[in-house]
Amino acid sequence: MTPDQITTASKTLFDADQTGQQINLLSLHFPGMTMDDAYAVQAALIAQHIAAGRKQIGWKIGLTSRAMQDALKIETPDSGVLLDNMLFENASTIPVGHFIQPRVEAEIAFVMRDTLAGSECTRDDVIAATDYVAPSLELLDTRILRSDPKTGQPRVITDTISDNAANAGIVLGDEKHAIDAHDLRWVGAIVSRNDIVEETGLGAGVLNDPITSVLWLARRMADYGQSIKPGDIILSGSFIRPIEAPSGSDFHADFGPFGSVQITFD
Repeated sequence: MTPDQITTASKTLFDADQTGQQINLLSLHFPGMTMDDAYAVQAALIAQHIAAGRKQIGWKIGLTSRAMQDALKIETPDSGVLLDNMLFENASTIPVGHFIQPRVEAEIAFVMRDTLAGSECTRDDVIAATDYVAPSLELLDTRILRSDPKTGQPRVITDTISDNAANAGIVLGDEKHAIDAHDLRWVGAIVSRNDIVEETGLGAGVLNDPITSVLWLARRMADYGQSIKPGDIILSGSFIRPIEAPSGSDFHADFGPFGSVQITFD
């Protein structure tokens, strides 16, 4: 994609976010779009949000499960940016119309104490740089249609990355744990919507270990001259499928001894 095309694509995504009106697939409009192009569109989109007064508070990692990677025919996760207006208090209520087509995922969040940077980062570096881990819910949304209305073609990875990896919000649980207080592979959640269990899963669904997911992010960011900074919140990836969140949905994620998270959609 040319610089002008990247700018145009990011502006249409920004406008879609502001108006709540979805756009069609960028992958159809720019059929030669690469993952590097998509990350460039994402960066231009985030720059517009920051120019509008938003602040970056961290990163999200997506597509960490084998099932989701197989569905999109890829072999790598993706990432997006967390902004300050995406952070919701535990047990709060999302007003009607705040999102377009929200969905919910359960994840383990990392909050960083130190900088994590460089392609030579190790698992031990991730552990040393982490302040604490916490239960969390990620709120997904899409500013791009899930499929083209004429052909039925679904979104592909370049659409998702451009759309800030479909990120829209984060809810942190109140509990904070030292990273070595639990075996994160065995930290799981029972996620209910309106008191009906919709999904269950374990941290091992995230690249076999959520720590590995954060390590992947640090190494990927090195390719773009970026780093994970102190205070950043990192969503390590979902270990359940996305659950639709129509109006009237009340979600409760029970992480057992790890904690719990709640969110309601008016």
